[in-house]
Amino acid sequence: MMATDTPNPPAESVPAKEPAGARPAARPARPAVQPVLDALAAHYPALFGQEFRPLKRGIFQDLLDAHPGVFERDALKATLSQHTRSTRYLTAVAAGQARHDLQGQAVEAMAPEHVYHALLEVFRRRQTRTREDLGPKLRRRIQQAFEASGLSAQAYGTLVRGRDAASNALLDAVLAESDGRAARGEALLRAFTASRQSLEAFADMYGLDPREAARTLEQARRAKAPAAA
Repeated sequence: MMATDTPNPPAESVPAKEPAGARPAARPARPAVQPVLDALAAHYPALFGQEFRPLKRGIFQDLLDAHPGVFERDALKATLSQHTRSTRYLTAVAAGQARHDLQGQAVEAMAPEHVYHALLEVFRRRQTRTREDLGPKLRRRIQQAFEASGLSAQAYGTLVRGRDAASNALLDAVLAESDGRAARGEALLRAFTASRQSLEAFADMYGLDPREAARTLEQARRAKAPAAA
């Protein structure tokens, strides 16, 4: 197909040429981040050193108060923003680690939605660097995060659901699988209680590995505990 001629724009839409020798307007310089990161790592190696730990909310003001006149506000803000978006930091959040204060003490549990979204981002970044399908590993990690939250499937789904359709479909599949597993565990617990047999005899009767049966029964007991309380 031949390209059609485009009409010339009206004269008023043509930008005026800059005078010879004119310099473009200078962009504001970005705060230097690395020197601040180095200083933070020196002051707080347990938080910013070889191993990153999730930071308590309000850590920005805590740092300004602890080091008056040392850290420039914009530079510190930019540094913390970059630090908390790093893969190493998000990996610590995705692991469900607690938030820590400047003394390195755990002071606040990580919110389930923060763990979940950190998991999605960490695995998204990892997937761009490998041909391996990381989907099954991500499903297992979401399952573990859901179980660690102590929430019902409905409450967890409502809390963490985002706008990405693919991520939501994965979440729904994990929660549906979890519901099915919970139902099977509850049925197994009822059967075991009614049988009045030893674990080994019960597992043998159902063709189950005794260790797997014990694990399933214990999970079913824990799931029933809040309702019985």
